[in-house]
Amino acid sequence: MKYDFETKIFEKEEVQLGDSKEYIVRGGRHLLEKLPKAFEGIKQIGVIGWSSQGPAQAQNLRDSLEGTDINVVVGLRDGSSSAESAKAAGFTKENGTLGEMYDVISKSDLVLLLIADGGAAKVYKEVFKAMKPGSTLGLSHGFLLGHLNSLGEKFPENISVIAVCPKGMGPSVRRLYEQGKEVNGAGINCSFGVHQDVDGKATDIALGWAVGLGAPFTFKTTLESEYKSDIYGERGILLGAVHGICESLFYYFQENGVNEEDAFKRTAECITGPISKTISTRGMLGVYNKLNDADKAEFDRAYSASYHPAFEIMLEMYQEVASGNEIRSVIMANERFSRYPMGKIDGTRMWKVGEKVRAERTGNKEDRHIDATAAGIYIATMMAQIDVLIEHGHPFSEVINESIIESVDSLNPYIDFKGIAFMIDNCSTTARLGARKWAPRFDYILSQQAYPDLTDNKPANQVLIEAFKAHKVHPAFEVCAELRPSVDIALEV
Repeated sequence: MKYDFETKIFEKEEVQLGDSKEYIVRGGRHLLEKLPKAFEGIKQIGVIGWSSQGPAQAQNLRDSLEGTDINVVVGLRDGSSSAESAKAAGFTKENGTLGEMYDVISKSDLVLLLIADGGAAKVYKEVFKAMKPGSTLGLSHGFLLGHLNSLGEKFPENISVIAVCPKGMGPSVRRLYEQGKEVNGAGINCSFGVHQDVDGKATDIALGWAVGLGAPFTFKTTLESEYKSDIYGERGILLGAVHGICESLFYYFQENGVNEEDAFKRTAECITGPISKTISTRGMLGVYNKLNDADKAEFDRAYSASYHPAFEIMLEMYQEVASGNEIRSVIMANERFSRYPMGKIDGTRMWKVGEKVRAERTGNKEDRHIDATAAGIYIATMMAQIDVLIEHGHPFSEVINESIIESVDSLNPYIDFKGIAFMIDNCSTTARLGARKWAPRFDYILSQQAYPDLTDNKPANQVLIEAFKAHKVHPAFEVCAELRPSVDIALEV
C-alpha cells in the first residue's frame, strides 16, 4: 500500500479512514525512551534556522532528548538577527549548541533545514555540499522538492531525505508540547515522508523526530503530496479562503442592514470561535446539528450558494500549486521583497472593528451565537477544499489535517485571539503571499455568485445538502479526532 510503512522501533496502528486503510503511530511522552534507538548512529541534530518552526523544534527535541548523548545544535548564518532569541532559549556558543549554519550542517548526522522556503531555494546547493555522506536531511515542508522538480534537479544520492511536517505553526508546536508535559500526548499532528533512504534507517528516524516533537499521531505521506496539500491548504481554508469569506461577508451583512460590530460578530468572531470550536469537538455535522430548523434552512441555502463557486477557485488553486506556478511565484516574490517588503493588511475597517469587539469579549467561545449563513459558507468552502484533495488522491489523514484539524485546532485559535489579518501578516512568506493572492478571489467569487443567490432567496439544492450530510469525510474525521488529546492551545494574554 502506498501509505504503509515498516518500523522496527515504534508500534504502527491500522485505522479505517473513509474507504481506505491507513497506518499511523500514536505519540506520547512514554515513547521518548525509544528515541536513542530510533536515532541510532546520530550524535548531533542540527536545526538550521530560527523563524517559525526552528525555535519550536529545537526546543522540543532538546527537551525530549534530555539525558541522552544526542546533542541538538542550532545553526544560524553569521550575524543573524535571531541569535539573541536562540541564546535566550538556551542555545549558546559557550555550551556548544549554537553555531554558524554550514559548520553545524557539516558536523550533524541529521540536518533539519527549517529556514524560509525562499531562503532554502537560494542556498540548497551549499547545504548539500556541506552535508556528510550518509547523513540525513530533514525537511518540514516539501517546498524544496517542488523547486528542484521545477529545475529538473534532485537531492544528492549519498544522503537520506525525510520530512516531518507539523500540521500547525511553530508556536503551536511548542505550546502544546509544553502542555503535553502535564497531559500526555498533547501536541500537533505530523505527517512524515521518506524520499530517499540510503541505509534503511530513514523511516524510524522520521518517526523518532515526530515523537520527539510531541505529535499525538503521525501519518505517512510523500514529499510531493505534502507540498501540494500544504501550499494549497494555506491558500485555501487555513488562511486565504477564511480571510476572503470574512471580508466579503462582513460587507454583505452591512449591505443588508446589520451594524458593523454585529457584522463582525457574525463573521470572523463566529467562524473562528463557536464554529471552529464545534467542528474541533463534533465535526462539521456537529455545527449543522446544533442549529434549529429555521437556521438549518438558512445554512442549506448558504451552503448551496457557496459550494460550487468555492470549488471552482479551489480547483484552479490546486492546479496552480501542482503545476509549480505557486512555487515559482514564491521564488519571485522573495526577490521582490528583498527590495520592496510586503505591507501589512490589518488597517481595514473590518479589523479595526475586530479590535474593539475582541477587547469587549465576555464568556467563552461556546457562548457565542452560530450564524447559520456564515456556517454554511465556511463549511461549504471547507468541503470544497476537501473534495479537491480527495479527487487528487491525497490520503484521508492528510486531507483531514490540512483542511480541518490544522484550521480549527491550530490556526483559528490564534486568529480568534489576534485577528485574521494579524495572522497573515506574521506567517511565512509562502503562506503570507498565498493568502494575500487568493483571498480576494474568494471575496470576489462569493460576492459575484453566492450572495446574489442569498439575496434572491434562491432555494437550497437538496441533492448538494444530502451529499454533504452523507459525505465519507465525517466518520473519517471522527477517527482522527479520537487520536487527538482534548487540550486547547494555551494562548498568551
